[in-house]
Amino acid sequence: MKAKNCLIFGGSGQIGRNLIRKLTKNDYKVTVVTRNIHQKSYLIKTQANAGYIDIVETNIFEENKIRKLFEKADICINLIGILFQQKKGNTFKNIHTIFPSLLAKFSKEYNLKHFIHLSALGVNEAKDSDYAKSKLDGENEILSNFPLATILRPSIVYSVDDNFTTNFMTLLNRLPVFPLYYNGDTKFSPIHCSDLTDVIFHIISKNIYTKIVECVGPEVITFKEILLRLMKLTDKKRILIPFPLSLAKMSARLFEIMPNPILTMDQLKLLKYDNILSGKYKSNSQIGVPSVRYFNDEVKKYCFMWREGGQFSTEKYSSNSYEEKNLS
Repeated sequence: MKAKNCLIFGGSGQIGRNLIRKLTKNDYKVTVVTRNIHQKSYLIKTQANAGYIDIVETNIFEENKIRKLFEKADICINLIGILFQQKKGNTFKNIHTIFPSLLAKFSKEYNLKHFIHLSALGVNEAKDSDYAKSKLDGENEILSNFPLATILRPSIVYSVDDNFTTNFMTLLNRLPVFPLYYNGDTKFSPIHCSDLTDVIFHIISKNIYTKIVECVGPEVITFKEILLRLMKLTDKKRILIPFPLSLAKMSARLFEIMPNPILTMDQLKLLKYDNILSGKYKSNSQIGVPSVRYFNDEVKKYCFMWREGGQFSTEKYSSNSYEEKNLS
């Protein structure tokens, strides 16, 4: 049987690299699109054996170049997304709405077997967030242009290569006091990167066509609980202080000046809303791929990098004996 060709946008990130390995090990051929082949190719080309991966450099808005890539593709997967807006066209509207719409149109034009798009959990509720609005608009554009598309809405995705647990452990390592926005009550269902790529592979290999799938991990954890767990894992004692909303807004405006802001006003708005299953759409468990990786067990595998003594630090934490009372 002829190997299927997967066209991947956003293949150099944590999800993309994990997915490339999974696909190529199962005899799928992959074409990865990157803006800077000199900067990203060393990361991408090591994810698969020669002959299974092709790396193409192009701007994502060069329609003629992108169109040619669809001529040999069977499946298109879009993993591109941004957490804050920048200059030079990196706006929420361009990245989350216009670009996915273009991919959906090409998928229909070239009769692709599937188009899988990565969105975000909770975009229906966060109507005052520009990020959420752009994601939701992108979903609507995709489904109107290519009804066979499958849109995945994951909660926070984490792994050793993420910008979530690693950033928070770095901050907790440096700051004696850490702010809690909205009292740290916002709920999340963090999903490990490998669990999410299992979902994507299942959809591709089993030819599943479900318009929207909410992807979550096996636990519901509040923001405060996440911080407490990371502190426990890295053997840190820090003071968590609830921030009044006015002070939170002031700090967000200051952070926005930075090239890579820790927090933006738009992200502060998102933190008002729980990032868990809505019950309105099918979940990853309902399509046959329940998450099996637990937050503590997975973070424990790489948290030593933030512990005193690194990999030679004394083990003080056992996930099996973790008691919820430590989170209160």
